[in-house]
Amino acid sequence: MMRYDVIHTTEYDYSESVAVAHHVARLRPRTLPDQECLHHELVVEPAPAVTSAFEDYFGNPVTFFAVQGAHQHLVIRARSTVTVSGPERPRPRETPAWETAGDRAALPLDAVEFVFDSTESRSQGITEAYARESFPAGRPLLEGVLELTARIHAEFTFDPKATTVATPLTEVFTSRRGVCQDFARLEIACLRSLGIPARYISGYLETVPPPGAPRLVGADASHAWLAVYCPGAGWIPVDPTNNLLPSDRHIALAWGRDYSDVSPIRGVILGGGTHSLLVHVDVVRLADDER
Repeated sequence: MMRYDVIHTTEYDYSESVAVAHHVARLRPRTLPDQECLHHELVVEPAPAVTSAFEDYFGNPVTFFAVQGAHQHLVIRARSTVTVSGPERPRPRETPAWETAGDRAALPLDAVEFVFDSTESRSQGITEAYARESFPAGRPLLEGVLELTARIHAEFTFDPKATTVATPLTEVFTSRRGVCQDFARLEIACLRSLGIPARYISGYLETVPPPGAPRLVGADASHAWLAVYCPGAGWIPVDPTNNLLPSDRHIALAWGRDYSDVSPIRGVILGGGTHSLLVHVDVVRLADDER
């Protein structure tokens, strides 16, 4: 089991004064069978006049806050202490044939709703042919998922300048370039095109890798991956950006159909003009004497 301190800082600078700002933040890590959020605090400057906490439709912790005084600078800083352990997973060859994951009549409700296309996973049919190369008839589900994950990792280039959160998936597929969010969306679209439930996950990667291990792409920033539903085993996380199954170095914040369901911060402001945005994330593994 690993224990981490996570500090996620977001700063907005506005060209004009903001009179009123209403925001929702999904910055508290989820508590899961293999992950526990031991401590969480959210500090907003200037201090909000109203705050409240609730869970959204997908069970993600959400904090609403309203800043009602005029301001041109807003800082949102979340600090969390989290423990993560590596989940047990089935052997790929022992998972059921991938077709069973598409049997909607046998799927639980929380899996069925992740079979359908969402706004950001629409690919105009281009992903089905790409996905089918990894899923011949009768192939064990996790074997096919691992091959698809490896193909995306090998055939698409990580390029933070190639896309934005608004870039269509069809453009990502054509250019073969993008970031973790794009690769997660792509694999989700591939799986859903075959009727396999897949959901989008936002979170973090450990900043400093263990001795002798390579530094993973996506550290020092929010990260994105996905989970695929496997009958008999439940949800299995997959990281196409790094071509691996997440273990104790991935910290899950929130999940949903796509990025729009799990955006770390969303809001509505009155005024403000144009703005600049700075986001910084530190994920620090705590030493034994700090546990």
